[in-house]
This record gives sequence, C-alpha cells and structure tokens, in this order.
Amino acid sequence: MDKISCTKVGVLPGESEDKPSGKMGYKVGSRGIKCEKLRNLIIRAVKTHKSNSSNPASSTPGESRFWAIGITLLLIVMWTCGMQSMAFQNAKWPAATLKFIHPAVIIPERVYRNNGYLTVSSNGGLNQMRSGISDMVTIARFLNLTLVVPELDNTSFWQDNRIIRFINTLIFCSQFGDIFDVDHFIDSLKEELKIVKELPPYQKYKLKSRPLFQLAPRSWSNMSYYYDTVLPIFRKFEIVHFLKTDARLSNNELPENVQKMRCKVYYEGLRFTPHLEKIGKKVVSILRKKGPFLALHLRYEKDMLAFTGCTKELNKQEVDELTSMRYACPWWKEKKINSTQKREEGLCPMTPGEVGLALKALDIDPEIQVYIAAGEIYGKEKRLEGLRAFYPNLVKKETLLPSSDLGEIKDHSNRMAAVDYIVSLASDIFAPSYDGNMAKVVEGHRRYLGYKTTIRLDRKVLVTLIDKYKSGKMRWDEFSDSVKKAHRGLMGGPVERLKIPGKPKEEDYFYLDPEECLPKMYPSSQGKRSDKKKH
Repeated sequence: MDKISCTKVGVLPGESEDKPSGKMGYKVGSRGIKCEKLRNLIIRAVKTHKSNSSNPASSTPGESRFWAIGITLLLIVMWTCGMQSMAFQNAKWPAATLKFIHPAVIIPERVYRNNGYLTVSSNGGLNQMRSGISDMVTIARFLNLTLVVPELDNTSFWQDNRIIRFINTLIFCSQFGDIFDVDHFIDSLKEELKIVKELPPYQKYKLKSRPLFQLAPRSWSNMSYYYDTVLPIFRKFEIVHFLKTDARLSNNELPENVQKMRCKVYYEGLRFTPHLEKIGKKVVSILRKKGPFLALHLRYEKDMLAFTGCTKELNKQEVDELTSMRYACPWWKEKKINSTQKREEGLCPMTPGEVGLALKALDIDPEIQVYIAAGEIYGKEKRLEGLRAFYPNLVKKETLLPSSDLGEIKDHSNRMAAVDYIVSLASDIFAPSYDGNMAKVVEGHRRYLGYKTTIRLDRKVLVTLIDKYKSGKMRWDEFSDSVKKAHRGLMGGPVERLKIPGKPKEEDYFYLDPEECLPKMYPSSQGKRSDKKKH
C-alpha cells in the first residue's frame, strides 16, 4: 500500500496572532483566474473603451468589432461560470472503493518568526532517539524555534567517530549524519520550520562570552508546559540546549495538528542514509526472491538479558556473568531481580524456543523464512536450536550479505539496527519477542503503512500456557486454540490507543499506535485494544 502523506500542520486551536507558534498567512495562488475576476476584467475594459469614445455614433468598423467581441466574451464567461456552479452543486462523491479514508486537513502556509535556537542531545538507542528527535522537531515547530541538527548522545550504554570502553567491550558511536539523511531531513521539513546544520557565526560568538543554558525538559509534558515554561527561557537566553529527548511529549491530550506533526517528522522527515537504505533493500530483495519472510525481533542479546535479569534456560556460569554485568552498569538502577517472578508477570524476553512454540501454535508456516532482526544472540547458534526445530529457515543479514557489504557498519550497533528496521518494515509478518522501543515503533510504522501484520506476543499469557503444555497439563490442540484466542486482537490491526490518565508509562506509546495519523476505518472494522495490561 502506498505511503500515507501527512498534510501541513497549522496553529493550535485558539491561537491568536501573537501566540508563540507564530502568525499564519495565506499565500496568493497562481493556478488560474477565477470566473468572477475575469468577468469584471472584461466589463472594466468595455467601460473604459466606451468612456474614451467621445462620439459613439461615429464609431469606426474596428470599434464596432471590439464591442461585438467584448460582449461575446462576457456572455461566454458568464455561461461557463454558471455551468461550473451547477456541476459543483449537483456533483456527488463517488462510492468508496478503498478500505481506508485518509485524513486530510487544509491549512494555510504560516509566516515564520524565529524565537530562538534549539540544540539537543538525543539519548537512547536508535529507535528511542528517532522518536525523541521527532518530538523535538515538533516542539521547535510550534514554538517557532530554529532547530540545529541533533547530536546523538554517546554516553548511554545503548549507543554505538568516538570509541567508548565499557566492561571490556568496544562500542562505536555514530552521529546524526551517519544514520539519517541530513539534507532530506532539512528539505522535507522546510515548510514547517527552519533546521540548520550548525549555529550561525553570530550565535557561536555569543556563546564565547556566556555559558550555554541547558535544560532537561519535563517528561510526558503537554504543549502548555512548553509555551508557559520553556518558551520564556528561549526569549531570555535565545540559545537553549535540551539534555534529553526521550518521552518529553505526552502520548495523549495533545492537539491533533501536534500529533500529525510528530508523524510527519517520524515517517517522512527521518529517512536513513542512502547507504543504509541500499543495504536494507538488498536484504529485502534477497529474501523476496525466495518467498515470504517473517522478521523476528529476537531480544536475546547479552545486554538485554543482563538488564532485565531474565535467566530462563541459562546455566549458572551465564547467570553469574549477566549479574556481574548488571551490577557494573551505573545506568541500570534495578540490581536484585527475581527472574522467575518477572517471567510469570510477562516482563522477560521470550527464549528462542518459546517463540518457536508460540509461532507454531499460531499456524505460521514452518517453511517461511525467519529473519533474525537483532544483535548477537547470547549463546549464539546453540541458543537458536529451540527455534530452529520449528523454523529451520533462519537467516540474518550477516548470512545473507557478503562481509564487504557490512564492512563499514558492522561495528556500529545503531547502523546495524537501521538495516534491521528497514527489513522489519518490509516483512510479510513482524513479530517481536519483547516490547522494547523497536517493537513498538515498528508496529506503529507498519500500522501507518496500512496495518501490516504484526504479531504482538502476549508474554504473560504465553509463558503460563507454555509451562502447562510442557508439563503435560494441556494437549497440543488445546494449547494452540488458547494461543490463537489470546492473540485475536494482537495482529497489528486498527485498535483504539490505550489511554491511562496520569500513568503515561502504563498506557500505549504514541508511536505504537499513532491513531491521529492513521487512515480512518469504516465503523464495522474498528476495534478496541484487548491487551489492557502492559506485557
């Protein structure tokens, strides 16, 4: 299905001309001359010619022809306008032949007035940074700020230029231009706000005489916070640096045009570099030649297991290694973790074997290609044996492409993740084993592209059913029926975003289900989310 294009975003409801978001102006079009204007033009010309003739009785043959042509043109114009008016009034919209009705808003072009310069350090992994940058652009647009191309925070454990040593592991860091197409980013959003690659010389000179004002915006904030609290800071200091970008806008209670702007940035403005797009599309092409494929975001990397404290099917040496890693990381606050309890609550990544069993219960074709969209699996190939027993056609980008294709990016986790994102977006089915940032944003992006199938595995239900089946308390048919029933509303279709006032971390993430930007479904096709608890 073709990509749905976001329309230009306008001012917030109730804004006056002196609001921070700036004045709005209409730009005169040049597509044609209206009927009324043409008719008046002819009448004016006729009158002018008549007044200039001192003696109409003695008109020459040329003047008579002018009068005849003028009157004829006037009659033709009036007849044409009348027919167009009748056609418009009698016109009926054709019967809908498509499943979707795309949202559209006609908003005039705005007049930009700069209120200051915003610089940001985008924190987190690739997908956390991408959604955070989208929010920063949106904030800059509605506060009429000039945005400097974001920096990528290289202090987070999840980051990958500069090299950081952490627990004897080399992590290579990338910058914005290494992952995203900078020129496209600036050009695609130029009608909404001004984005520059660096501060202008005069602003740089100002910072030599005073320190840069830095701010970590309040999490899950609405636009009132930015208008009332943040904008005055820009008016005072002109240049402000945001230290964090993740979750700085609320999921809900924002005007629709703000939400649409978030979508425009995320789905249209932030495009990966041509090099990364080329690699991702090459992987997709190779897979397509062999048939349909499922992209499995298998969160079973060493860092994820250490962070969550989940140790199902691990031996004592592995548990000790992961525990030591968790205690050594200062960013991870939770140290002592009950793995069994956490798994029963559905808060652990599923093991490869558990994922295989769940997909088989859902009747996913065992011959389908399963693309592993993940970093290095902890335990490597041995750990994948449980999944391979159900789905033998396991592939990864490292096995599909020659090493020369990945040579420039293989040591950069965020660039490798970008390739996985491209492949996951194009897959016939997407299935994450854990609800991290990539799982959420890819599901939302696939919704945006036309509700492409995404299996959102309900881990809390699945671990209970799997344990019963493995212990012999359930037959296969009972197990399979129960799994299918539990996932009827978890296939990436249209649902109402789960909203929990006052508890933003427990409600659905905006980018998981950006319903304000999605095609409107017919009433009979709409539904409500069935997973009322976060799993």
